[in-house]
Amino acid sequence: MLRLLAVALLFMTTPLAGGTTALLARGLEAGATPTSAAIAERGDYRGRAALRIRKRAGADGPCCLVALSGAPFHNGTIEAWVAGVPVEGASAGARGFVGLAFRVQADGRYEAFYIRPTNGRADDQFRRNHSTQYVSDPDFPWQRLRRESPDLYESYADMVAGEWTRLRIEVEGARARLYVGNAPQPVLIVNDLKLGADASGGIALWVEQETDAHFADVRVTRRD
Repeated sequence: MLRLLAVALLFMTTPLAGGTTALLARGLEAGATPTSAAIAERGDYRGRAALRIRKRAGADGPCCLVALSGAPFHNGTIEAWVAGVPVEGASAGARGFVGLAFRVQADGRYEAFYIRPTNGRADDQFRRNHSTQYVSDPDFPWQRLRRESPDLYESYADMVAGEWTRLRIEVEGARARLYVGNAPQPVLIVNDLKLGADASGGIALWVEQETDAHFADVRVTRRD
């Protein structure tokens, strides 16, 4: 099932040193589909100009993607500040899932890293061990990866639900590394990206159902 964005955003791109582009949300594209899977709103959140995203009730699929403008991404670095918290009245399994997708394909396949913010300081080591996650939907969702390769595609990182968390993803060929906060070492290393070393595609903001998510200061550095 195609889970790719149904809302496209218009971003102001600002060139920075070293080939980096800052992507700052300016508003919804005029032709955005009203029945989109995503509800996106601009505003301020905890001291930052941010984009708030929630999955529209009744929309297909467990998550939604909101695409960023720009050239296809192959190798490079993606950085962003993110915050996620379960929506009011969410189910017991809600974790405030929020993350970044990359190499997004036209047929809906993509690679992604996301976090489960409520797990970061849970009083349960099993939940803490599942604070970060890599997926390659729809063929390699977290359920399959956890069943076939326990603990290989998820790990612990300190985070607090609803507070800003810095994510940095470094991608090169079939390898990707996720950094959380100011940690000098990656918290999660993937050496076998499921779309392969030669894949390229879009970048998107990733939000799971029952999550109230915010994104700020998204920056992309391409190294192709």
